[in-house]
Amino acid sequence: MNAHVLDSLIHAHLPAAARGDQAAYGRIVSACQNSVTAIALAIVRDVHASEDIAQEAFLNAWQNLRKLKNTSSFLPWLRQITRNLARDHLRTRHRLATASEEADAAIEAAADPLPPPCEQLIDAERQAAAAELIAALPDESREVLLLYYREGQSSQQVALLLGLSDAAVRKRLSRARASVRGDLLARFGAFARDSAPSVAFTTLVVGTLGTVSPPAAAAAVIAAGSAGAGLGKLGSGMGASALSGGVAGGSLGVLAEFEAHAGGLLGGLVGGTLGALLGGYFLMRLAGNEAERQALGRFVRMNTASAAVFCLTLVSVALTTSGWTWVLLTTLAGLAVLNYQYLVPLQRVLLPYRERQRARRGRVPWTFELTYGRTGVVISNAMALGAIVYAMVDSGRF
Repeated sequence: MNAHVLDSLIHAHLPAAARGDQAAYGRIVSACQNSVTAIALAIVRDVHASEDIAQEAFLNAWQNLRKLKNTSSFLPWLRQITRNLARDHLRTRHRLATASEEADAAIEAAADPLPPPCEQLIDAERQAAAAELIAALPDESREVLLLYYREGQSSQQVALLLGLSDAAVRKRLSRARASVRGDLLARFGAFARDSAPSVAFTTLVVGTLGTVSPPAAAAAVIAAGSAGAGLGKLGSGMGASALSGGVAGGSLGVLAEFEAHAGGLLGGLVGGTLGALLGGYFLMRLAGNEAERQALGRFVRMNTASAAVFCLTLVSVALTTSGWTWVLLTTLAGLAVLNYQYLVPLQRVLLPYRERQRARRGRVPWTFELTYGRTGVVISNAMALGAIVYAMVDSGRF
């Protein structure tokens, strides 16, 4: 895979991966696994440890993809994650106490007997030879040389994967060739190619993605917010409370490591539905006679149906698109429909209630205005838009 193809692949699949598409992320892992393992191997000088570190780096990136604002920053970001993890590995290994190592070894031996002594010897010799080969290279050339042999000896490909210029890569290659014997360099080339991760590495990483919180957690929060804003819109004041319940419920679903979409949607539906029930209950109490009760009942059914359509539409848009345009347009369209219902049909139905309050108290109670009046609609809209915009910013859609 040449540099242009790799760059195009990352740009094509990263948005889908950021929404939780494991297959899309798997294609990125397959394209980048040579460079990530090479970076780790150059630091820790242990093939097995380098693959463990690379796997952790890919999982770390997967969990935090929503924080990435620009697809062109993915490779530099992934490289830095890998280097940090590799250095942490070295520091941790140096701090391990001998007693702890012996205890772990005893437990491992009891649970999984060691291979025969001849296999242990061969593996130890391979690890020692690998460490010796890597140590023989200049520090600044290790990553370059490992990746050079793993990527078909293409300096341009190495330059892209490591964020260097082609001239810098060639200079480091030349320095390595000048400082290392030819036979040692040939052995190193064979080692670099033989130790490269296989398709099994990608399969292992992708198979592990489902065990960690995916990047679509932010999309789940958007979905939860929309559910709370929609179904809980019955009574603007109650709707604002339901929106908070929806977002909180979606967040808790994600933190509890439910599947992000289902957890966010469930939390939003629960929070929104509770708000709808409370809002409908208090709204029906404002009826002064049976005719008003029936009119309010018709409004409740109409508004609940509209809110449910808005909720499900916004959830679908949030989970199937990238960027902010469609989410925001859908939000504005849905709120426009619900706001019309509150500002026109509902105010008409509640007109007798307003007249009764003016006759008895000389004014309409301020609690009514904050809950079902125009003031409440404004407050509810501000909270709904604020929560959804926050979720989009936090997910990297803006």
